Amino acid sequence: MTGKDATTHLIGLLLGTEDDWPRAFETLVRRLGTVRHDGKKHHLTTERISIEPFDLRDPVRHDVVIDRLAWWYFHPREWLKKAALVDDTYLLNNPFTFQAMEKHSAYCAMIRLGFDIPATVLVPYKNPLDHEKWAYTASTYNVPFDLDEVAGRIGFPMFMKPFDGGAWRGVSRVQDTESLHTTYDASGQMLMHLQSAVDGFDAFARSLTIGPETQVMKFRPELPMHDRYEVSHNFLTPEAGQEVLTLSRTINAFFRWEFNSCEALVTGDRVQPIDYANACPDIAITSLHYYFPWAIRNLISWSIFCAVTERRPRIDTNSRTWFDVADDPHLDWNAKLGRYAQLSDEYFEAEAYREFCSRTLGSLPEMVREWIHSQEFDDLLVETVRKTYPVHEHDKFVAHFRGLLDLWHADTAGSAE
Repeated sequence: MTGKDATTHLIGLLLGTEDDWPRAFETLVRRLGTVRHDGKKHHLTTERISIEPFDLRDPVRHDVVIDRLAWWYFHPREWLKKAALVDDTYLLNNPFTFQAMEKHSAYCAMIRLGFDIPATVLVPYKNPLDHEKWAYTASTYNVPFDLDEVAGRIGFPMFMKPFDGGAWRGVSRVQDTESLHTTYDASGQMLMHLQSAVDGFDAFARSLTIGPETQVMKFRPELPMHDRYEVSHNFLTPEAGQEVLTLSRTINAFFRWEFNSCEALVTGDRVQPIDYANACPDIAITSLHYYFPWAIRNLISWSIFCAVTERRPRIDTNSRTWFDVADDPHLDWNAKLGRYAQLSDEYFEAEAYREFCSRTLGSLPEMVREWIHSQEFDDLLVETVRKTYPVHEHDKFVAHFRGLLDLWHADTAGSAE
């Protein structure tokens, strides 16, 4: 919408149960208010999107929508498809590749590009779907198979996990034949992968990517959520760190995702991705803590860049361009990684984006620093802790997160962070 003095851009938030980061996002966008780009004023506003009947020809008012809901619910997903096809609304993430936003398609794509995915086998449903036609098809065409033989090809230990994943649902470590059958019997109508376990790795790396920017974090999945992200810098070798960065940006650019987290097990310079398709990557204050300011700043920056520059959604993919790199016999692995990085930067307009952040959003990093250190943010932190933890743990966790955020504030003093 163009007014007398400025063009107004509306960023929509399509939300589930979360409230902490949306309030942070809304507060900082409101404080930022109006920015200048190419000699023009641009006013930024936000709105939480409601779910209601919609006419397929009704115009969508939002320039950008951050989606945290449509992976699980069809109605908002279909609204997003309409917004992209009819109204050219920019979406984080692309609803047309949602079917690929599960472990299986991501594994297949990255195997095709040459990444080191552990041995993985998809096995049929333990219990056929309750559907008359499927029951006939299964009884007629399903080939009986020997689960032990399949497991023997992979080797123990292994993981059994749903092909579509999500929040560690249904993930089990399988140590032997007995646990293999027990776990498979319990899978019911979940379609499962068997995947070789990677034991003896040096680090579990979880990378959060927003647009062209990535934060690689040391992750400890065996610990409670508030302790899983360890504040650890330079925990990967330069070679492994670069591969994790390239993997994260490659999977997003390949599938047209903007906001995603990836997981990889790293041993020395060897990177083995195990999960890198997350429709709602974790950015809760009580999870990310030290890394939360980075996440909220980059989510704001990328959303504003897409809105102000009128970046157009690309809901189609160009997989052949990537496959041509993978199939080039003249390129070694490092050369392929370099080309993947280049393709990712081209898709995300990385150079233009970083110049935009420097010129148009130059005040944002310091604004985030000041706000994270403010009483208003501390009130949000305390409220979030009270909603998340039992009463007898409130004081402990308030102190815990305050300490980590104070550490971030000290570590980033004088930096662009």
